[in-house]
Amino acid sequence: MTATTHRTQSPTAATMPRHPAGRVERITRARRALTGWLFVLPAALVYGVFVLRPLLTTIWYSFYNWDGISVGSWVGLDNYGRVLTDPQLLSSIGHAFFLILFFTVFPVIGGLLVAALLQEIRIRGLGTAARTLLFLPQIIPGAAAAVAWVWMFSSNGTVNQALSAIGLESITRSWLGDFDWALPAVGIIGTWLGLGFCTILLISGIGKIDTSIYEAARIDGAGFFHTFRYVTVPALRAEIGVCVTVTVIAALASFDIVFMSTQGGPGYSTTVPGVQIYQLGFTESRVGLASALAVVLTALILVVIVPLQRIFREK
Repeated sequence: MTATTHRTQSPTAATMPRHPAGRVERITRARRALTGWLFVLPAALVYGVFVLRPLLTTIWYSFYNWDGISVGSWVGLDNYGRVLTDPQLLSSIGHAFFLILFFTVFPVIGGLLVAALLQEIRIRGLGTAARTLLFLPQIIPGAAAAVAWVWMFSSNGTVNQALSAIGLESITRSWLGDFDWALPAVGIIGTWLGLGFCTILLISGIGKIDTSIYEAARIDGAGFFHTFRYVTVPALRAEIGVCVTVTVIAALASFDIVFMSTQGGPGYSTTVPGVQIYQLGFTESRVGLASALAVVLTALILVVIVPLQRIFREK
């Protein structure tokens, strides 16, 4: 009897199933995309629940005449027509754009100058102390800062005392109670709060500039202002764009500073859309009109910010 030997052949490259290279690549990319979405999913859910859903609800409310309690009635675009034609509501939007001068222009220009001076001086310990003092307003809530400035702007406050001390007693007044000066006084509070943020951000941007560029400029005879104009400012394009974006949004959407300092008064001289929305929605129970004003304000912010983003991204 002849013994038959059974041999089990091990799989080789020739017998293993082959997958096309394109299919493997597609599977790999799909897995990477899925992994990325899994990481993004928690933040996306929070954003959807706390940002997108309220935004869509606000848009829906803007088409109704609703007091927040009883059944609302559909009014279509009437609330938007009221926002765009009511002088009081339009003036609040104008006040917000006026505050851009104090919330954006002054802090950005002042931050550029202070950052450039600190970079020029370079005294040991001075930079750290200056950054600490300038950034201090950022850790103070806007409402608390507004209350402190109310005391300083009062009739017997620090501002009037300082003016009297230098012989300018004739121009002292109750700044936040003056129809002409209340809005600029509120703007000064915004300037004080925004200056530190802009300065710290711009100082960090200057730290990334190659020092050899400044040395070459000095060798060529460039002074402080020429170096500032032709070296520092162009190199800080991205940082300036961030400062402008953040501060413009803060100006147009301002609420806490104005509400805690003047509550929109005297009269309507300091009323901004944020305060107007609060008063319409929670004081006058006109939720539909308040929602329409909020939607218009959001649209205005986008109309202003999107072109600014494109301007500062261009090389």
